[in-house]
Amino acid sequence: MNKPKMATEKGVPSNSRVLMLLGQLERMNGEAMMRDVETARQVTAKIFHLIQTQEKSGKEVMSKGSSGMEVILASLESTRDVQTTLNILYILSELLTVGRGRRVGVFVSKGGTGILFQILITTSKELPPSEELMLQLHSLLAKVGPKDRKFGVKARLSGALNATVNLTKQNLQNTKLLLPCLQVLRVYSTNSVNAISLGKNGVVELMFKIVVPFSKKNTSLLKVALDALGALLKSKTNARRAVDAGHVHVLLALYQDWHHNDTRHRHMLIRKGLLVCLRNITNIKLGRKAFIDADGMRILYYSSTECLPVRTLDPLVNTSSLIMRKCFPKNRLPLPTIKSAFHYQLPHVPAVGPVAQLYSQPLGGRKIHQLCDRPLKKVDDVVDESDDNEETDADTENDTDNEEDEKDQHTANEDIETDLNKLHPKKNPGRPFEELKVYERFFLELSEDFQGYNFEPSKSASTTSSSFSSTRATRPIIVPTAQALSPKHVPITSCQEDCNPTKAERAPPSPSVPTPAPPASLTPLELDTIHLTKDQDRKEEARIPSPDTHTTLSSLTRPPSQAQTIEQDLAHVLECVSLEAEGALNTEGVKQDGSPVNATRHIQSPLLLGGIATRRVGGGGGSNWGSDCGSEGTEDEGGEGAVLEVPDTALLLPLHDPDLYVEMVKGTHSVPQYAEVAYPDYFGHIAPTFREPLQERVYGVQRSKIFQDIERLIHPNDIVDKVVYDLDIPSCPVIEDNGESLKFNSQFESGNLRKAVQMRKYEYDLVLNSDINSNHYHQWFYFEVSGMRVGTTYRFNIINSEKSNSQFNYGMQVLMYSVQEAISGRPRWVRTGTDICYYKNHFARSSIAAGGQKGKSYYTMTFSTSFSHKDDVCYFAYHYPYTYSTLKMHLSKLEALRTPQIYLRRDVLCETLGGNSCPLLTITAMPESNSNDHICQFRNRPLIFLSARVHPGETNASWVMKGTLEFLMGTSPLAASLREAYIFKIVPMLNPDGVVNGKVLQLLLCSPSLCILLLFCCSHRCSLSGEDLNRQWQNPNPELHPTIYHTKSLLQYLAHIQRAPLVFCDYHGHSRKKNVFMYGCSVKETVWQSNISATSSDLHEDLGYRALPKILSQIAPAFSMASCSFVVERSKESTARVVVWREIGVQRSYTMESTLCGCDQGKYKGLQIGTRELEEMGAQFCVALLRLKRLTGIRNHQHLLDLESDIIGTQSKVVSSSPTTYVVEEDEPSFLEEIDYSAESNDEDAEPEIEHGIEVQENANHLDRLSDCETNHKD
Repeated sequence: MNKPKMATEKGVPSNSRVLMLLGQLERMNGEAMMRDVETARQVTAKIFHLIQTQEKSGKEVMSKGSSGMEVILASLESTRDVQTTLNILYILSELLTVGRGRRVGVFVSKGGTGILFQILITTSKELPPSEELMLQLHSLLAKVGPKDRKFGVKARLSGALNATVNLTKQNLQNTKLLLPCLQVLRVYSTNSVNAISLGKNGVVELMFKIVVPFSKKNTSLLKVALDALGALLKSKTNARRAVDAGHVHVLLALYQDWHHNDTRHRHMLIRKGLLVCLRNITNIKLGRKAFIDADGMRILYYSSTECLPVRTLDPLVNTSSLIMRKCFPKNRLPLPTIKSAFHYQLPHVPAVGPVAQLYSQPLGGRKIHQLCDRPLKKVDDVVDESDDNEETDADTENDTDNEEDEKDQHTANEDIETDLNKLHPKKNPGRPFEELKVYERFFLELSEDFQGYNFEPSKSASTTSSSFSSTRATRPIIVPTAQALSPKHVPITSCQEDCNPTKAERAPPSPSVPTPAPPASLTPLELDTIHLTKDQDRKEEARIPSPDTHTTLSSLTRPPSQAQTIEQDLAHVLECVSLEAEGALNTEGVKQDGSPVNATRHIQSPLLLGGIATRRVGGGGGSNWGSDCGSEGTEDEGGEGAVLEVPDTALLLPLHDPDLYVEMVKGTHSVPQYAEVAYPDYFGHIAPTFREPLQERVYGVQRSKIFQDIERLIHPNDIVDKVVYDLDIPSCPVIEDNGESLKFNSQFESGNLRKAVQMRKYEYDLVLNSDINSNHYHQWFYFEVSGMRVGTTYRFNIINSEKSNSQFNYGMQVLMYSVQEAISGRPRWVRTGTDICYYKNHFARSSIAAGGQKGKSYYTMTFSTSFSHKDDVCYFAYHYPYTYSTLKMHLSKLEALRTPQIYLRRDVLCETLGGNSCPLLTITAMPESNSNDHICQFRNRPLIFLSARVHPGETNASWVMKGTLEFLMGTSPLAASLREAYIFKIVPMLNPDGVVNGKVLQLLLCSPSLCILLLFCCSHRCSLSGEDLNRQWQNPNPELHPTIYHTKSLLQYLAHIQRAPLVFCDYHGHSRKKNVFMYGCSVKETVWQSNISATSSDLHEDLGYRALPKILSQIAPAFSMASCSFVVERSKESTARVVVWREIGVQRSYTMESTLCGCDQGKYKGLQIGTRELEEMGAQFCVALLRLKRLTGIRNHQHLLDLESDIIGTQSKVVSSSPTTYVVEEDEPSFLEEIDYSAESNDEDAEPEIEHGIEVQENANHLDRLSDCETNHKD
């Protein structure tokens, strides 16, 4: 016997029997095989026997370097004998069964799929075709198909589709042959073109002939048929064909039959297959309508409810839930219009931007028709039932849509700036110096000579104030402290002047001073019955765990001996504060009807600013005084005031003064003209001493909430559907009832709640005000609730959220403030809520509200909570509120901390559109003397420029800024060193109007020919101009964006005089990531990510931009270096960070993002973030600046570069190999249960929500060298 010529692998014996047989088969290929049919049969039979009985034989054939597969396929292609063909098919089947992944790949790469299709076509032409041959062919094709990406195309081009379809139709009763045919059809149908072609050939109807009611026979066949049918119904054409044929009803009947008969749940896959068919068929509007008409909601609801107790049936429940939610009739939000009732007149219409876009769109509505002579088309706020852009298989919870992920990654990478000219910072002030010289008055510290100033240590701080008083571009806003001036000193109206004498007139209190009489319907509050709860020990809770905490706060604490004065001051402020009770109380604390009342805890309404006219006062308490709706004078008259136990917040919170806060509110301008003060803002907040861990999500919570929503359709009689609060009824937003409903209110500074609808006895749907005139960004909420029952669990659903995911799915809870807890000495916001989840709902977003996209839905954020106190007033908020009035109060209190060693100047940078002042602070250390050396050192200190709160909803940024300011004004050695090292220029709130007006407003855009109302809101991101101010830094408009315009002008002025800041940092908050982190700007890292070609000179860059975040990662427990990013993106080119880096030339230009949720690393891992941690972050930022000073103060600049290179680590050079570094992704693992949110990325938060993949090599030794002896060192 001759030695086989076929190639053999090294190590395989050349005399291997199977290889010898393959060699013999190779020589017989072609005409020899056709002549010697018997020998071919014998050889192939022997090969099959060896492979079947000896595992090593198969390995020899499929081993690398062996040409066995080529020989087998060549023989298969050349033979015309049926038995030889069958033998070869048996061989292939045996080979591909074991290790099928790699072996099938080899088979496909050698052209095996095409050969099988050729044999299939040839065999199908024979009459009758060989059943066994067809069986083996289709069995092999079923194995190969899923591994061949071009399988569908090959089948269609070869004509194999019709061959398989015809064979299937001819063998409906032949289950042995039918099964592999269906398996192949299932693979064919995954190709959309094939699915449509098969549908035209009647395969959909054919599948319905095969799918039968419950039977224990042929279950495998039925399962494959359902899989094939499900794949076919992904085509909208086939889905319409099925609906027209009435198959939706058939599918529901089949599902019911299998559900009722499969009691042991052995055929779950068949039931799941039926649900998949229904899921695909309901992707079209016609299918959803047919599903509803066939009572599908009720069928799936009850069947799913019966499946809930069995955990293994969760796939059925989840799929049923998805179908029901998809088919739930789409509704519009329960609002008369997406517009609001308030308006604000802009000076002019901007040329570009969202306001300009809305100006160019057709608007309409009642108010516009009143303002305009000509009618306009209605705004597109109707339900959009289009099939376009529907997520056919999205929203499956474990299974994110891969195409969406790829799209997100592609979009994110495309956003990276690739223009090297834009990547290199170029100092370009943009305006002539003559225009910028006006800003010189904001930098008096650079020219101050301090002549005539007494530097004696005994000199009081008040004496120094005249040395550096504010020089202001606009009218000065002098905010007095509580000790200097009583809130009653500033007259608001003539009524207030009569009712509220000045402090000089009142002191000392005398019985001869007449007490003003309140309206008859308002129960008077006897001031002599007010009891102050003094809990001096609780002052410890207000401390920030920072290096200078002890000294700072101890200097603020009032001595106990002042308790009487505090009580008198608090009594004075309550002269202009109405605390209304629901009913009049007599002196014994009993209602006139005789029912007992706990008078010391009975608080039902918000604080009212005395003398300020309001449409409605009383809010949560339900009182009608001052309103024009409901009955007036229904309160019992003659009763005496309730006893109110108020905490001494001055002792608990050194920087909080209720008197001063009320005074600040009176000076705050709001478009709705708020006349109420929220209790949390009045009492203040003390960070709790206990930890608040991230809430562990209970399995199935989202599913249970969804089913409760579906029950609204199943059991409509159980739905109350009663509006209890509606800002669209401005005369009477609180709807009076018989006391069976909760009472809501949001008419106070930063409040946001537009409408509350009672759906069930203890369930409420809440609608938030939109955020910008493009009618989206619903996120921030802050509202009051009263009239609750103790121990009862209430469910609240915020139904018009828009982001595709939220940290509420990952452990974040809402915040609640209890007034009863506050007056008991515990004034604090606490994390609360159970059964919290965030999911897509059945309320449709209009294409206008969705930015032109159709078929979008809103999302629901739901939570449940119970209340512990009777007659309580509670507040709920998205995050810890920090109002503009709170800022003004804190600044006044901080001014009182100034010592002779502190240089503090407070200017008004400008006035906002709404008439509120934008404060600008300058903080540094006084020079040691007025000698030339000391003055020179004072003037030449590097500048640090800080800003915050450009986005109103990011309240955490203000808490971080509060921590920074308190540290800077502290008396610790670290604070003193920091002031001596730098001059700080701080704009603590860039968007006061947005913070104040926490509700939807409208723009009144006036042009010569037309007045148009445009919607906007300041609740989350925008200003009164309706624009995101952090996107206006490139070309800010002095009239529409005054705070940004003048802040940028300050920086431009500094650039002109060669005093650009060493560090610029804008404080922000992030809603979809954890921890605190930074975004910076780097040429190198941007180039690495974009993979653009660049020379070494292009990549020359000082690595100092990484030093500050690296230091923070070492000292701040909440800070995460891994989350930082230094890539410049096109979409962020108009943000503060990029503009200051590019135009002003500040290398260390940052955005510092603080989480709204919590931390997943470090000391605070697993905890929700609180004000204590946020303020600590602000203090640690100051400490990091001090370390940075020592780092940049190294004389050998090259040593500085080497040092920072070591800090960064060499691993940063592998950034380009990380494809997911800048993909906008959620930074959370998936849950076991489905989370219904889409893979939409484009987060509209302050900066891109990206996971930075650079792993920075830790080098603590260098940083440790920088931190030694910090407490005693002075630069």
